[in-house]
Amino acid sequence: MVGFSFFVNKLLAPNNPTPEKLTSYECGEEPEGNSWMQFNPKFYVIALIFLLFDVEMVFIFPWATVFGSHELIAADARWGWFSLTEMFVFVGILILGLVYVWAKGDLEWVKAKPIVPTTDTKIPVSLYQKINLEQGTYRVKAFSMEPAQAQPIPETATAPATATSSTPRKPMFKPTFKKPENES
Repeated sequence: MVGFSFFVNKLLAPNNPTPEKLTSYECGEEPEGNSWMQFNPKFYVIALIFLLFDVEMVFIFPWATVFGSHELIAADARWGWFSLTEMFVFVGILILGLVYVWAKGDLEWVKAKPIVPTTDTKIPVSLYQKINLEQGTYRVKAFSMEPAQAQPIPETATAPATATSSTPRKPMFKPTFKKPENES
């Protein structure tokens, strides 16, 4: 049946692949880099562990329905004790599984180990302190909704003053965005 389904699909389905259709799908974004890059399997293991415990927690709802049913417990009190014992066994098995996964180390997140660079230069600490003090003297101007006032241009400047006090200043640069060289 499976082979027949594939055969019928091959006969009936249109086959017109384009370069756009053959690219890997990345949530509507343009794909970057190679689609065959390897991910750390810890991501998948943690996702599976989450799904396992999340789905198993759904089984608590029927237990709560039985345990919270006053009519059922009033008819026979053993149902209350039975459902309570059953839930302790179920939660105990879940906790045992969690302890196993924790002891195995599957809940440990992969953390990068920072490498502190070392050099053999003999720069005195006082020079670093002097640079830090100079960097610390800069102040940020207060924000204002008023248009920027034209600053008087010194007489030594060769460019004519074109900015007036009523027009806001234009940006001094145009940002450009370039892809890194290793990507095409």
